[in-house]
Amino acid sequence: MLASFPVAFGISTILGILAGLGVGGGSLLMLWLTLVLDMPHKEAKLYNLLFFLPAALITSCFRLKQGSLDIRKLLPGMIGGCIAALAFSILGRHMDTKFLKKIFGILLLVIGSKELFAKKKPR
Repeated sequence: MLASFPVAFGISTILGILAGLGVGGGSLLMLWLTLVLDMPHKEAKLYNLLFFLPAALITSCFRLKQGSLDIRKLLPGMIGGCIAALAFSILGRHMDTKFLKKIFGILLLVIGSKELFAKKKPR
């Protein structure tokens, strides 16, 4: 039932909307895949990446067309992100999945706590 096409399409649509708004959704997809669908973490990471590559490409093209994307400002971050992704993809193959799950869980807790308890700055 939870892995049926209509449910997967609905979840994907919601996550695509979040990606289009710039909110992300990768954490939510990981939670859905691992907790709800009981997918192994290693496989869920792959699906997460493959899901968000086209979503990020489409969103980036629209933002570029709107003029709200300055490639020169983003280039250092893009290069650093690619280098870090490559390094940790190689390193991640040799790490224990349980350890990665714990790190990911702690990261989600820290970010969630920050969002819940951070004071709003006046504009």
